[in-house]
Amino acid sequence: MNEQESREFFGDDEDVHASTPTGLRSTWAEEAGCKNWRRRSLACLLVAACCLAGCGPKPPIRIGLLVGLSDRTAVFSEDGRNGVMLAIEERNQAGGVAGRQLELVVQDYGTGPEKATAAVQALIDARVDTVIGPYSSDVAVQMLPQIDKARLLVLSPVVSAVALAGKNDYLVRLNRTTRDNARDLARRLYERGQRRVALATDVRNPAYYVSLRDDFRLAFTELGGTVVADAEFGRDPDTSFENVVRTMLVGRPDGLVACTTSVDAALIAQQAVKQTRGIPITAVYGSEALIELGGQAVEGMLVAQAHDRADTSPGYQAFHRAYMARFGREPTYSAIFSYDAVTVATEALARSAQGESLRDAVLRNQPYQGVQEPIRFDRFGDSARAAYYSIVRNGQFVPL
Repeated sequence: MNEQESREFFGDDEDVHASTPTGLRSTWAEEAGCKNWRRRSLACLLVAACCLAGCGPKPPIRIGLLVGLSDRTAVFSEDGRNGVMLAIEERNQAGGVAGRQLELVVQDYGTGPEKATAAVQALIDARVDTVIGPYSSDVAVQMLPQIDKARLLVLSPVVSAVALAGKNDYLVRLNRTTRDNARDLARRLYERGQRRVALATDVRNPAYYVSLRDDFRLAFTELGGTVVADAEFGRDPDTSFENVVRTMLVGRPDGLVACTTSVDAALIAQQAVKQTRGIPITAVYGSEALIELGGQAVEGMLVAQAHDRADTSPGYQAFHRAYMARFGREPTYSAIFSYDAVTVATEALARSAQGESLRDAVLRNQPYQGVQEPIRFDRFGDSARAAYYSIVRNGQFVPL
């Protein structure tokens, strides 16, 4: 406000006195003083209101979480949810992103394609800034057209189907592909002397287990090995694992491979020890549920894993302590990768340029420091991770 504006707004005492007759000067001066006081008070209130509006709480950053908490693989989603919650809580305690707190919006994609579509649309309608999830490759394949149309960035911690890789879309993956896993596992088993293996494949998740099975078969055959049997299951809701193992053993294999969840791998191992002895068993993935349900039957089992259980780095140890204190159980790779997904999203948001899409910001500002290793993406938003293996000994995963 310049001097002329100030005089017009607040009034000028000299002008009032100059134009007032002497006899009335005192009374008019008092009235003018009152008017000026009211004007100044009003101006102060207006300034204060403007300041309060500018300094009020900033709108939160809304992070969607797309999980399957009511399907048969809910453990992946539960662990992922825990990792996301921990990361958000810690980031909010540290001040959020540019003074904005993070707000979690959760949608359960359930067990059918209709519910998954509705869950994705609910997050789009909620105008979330980004989404963490899903925890199923099949759901990820299904939702791609939706998120691309909405231009909504989705960071998936665990999906790994080859069908999702190498695409210029709005899905960014933090996990390696099933093809990478399959080739690495085939080489590992061949180096351990296995030449004739039998498979058990869960066909309920074709984008993951069937894809992994197909890539493993190709890689193992190229190395000189043979897949002597493949016992598919999952089409019938009442699976008999006794029959699954019997089918696996028909070709006289020197190794059994479970392309299944940890729970189903434990049930296969229990049947295997009843029908044969001495044939090594491998699980393409193993969580604590494998040991809890498998018991003695899984002793000696080779387990492929996505995280390093022997990690002694300060970063992982700090995460491990915080996770155990918050949830009272060991973190799985789903929890770790989900925590990392929040790190990627929030760091990209903090460093994004004016007008830049979050997808572009994610790719431009890499690498990101994950819980166990740096996170890098190619131009399609695909990531590569190290592979780890453990042997079950005395009821514990012993890293190799």
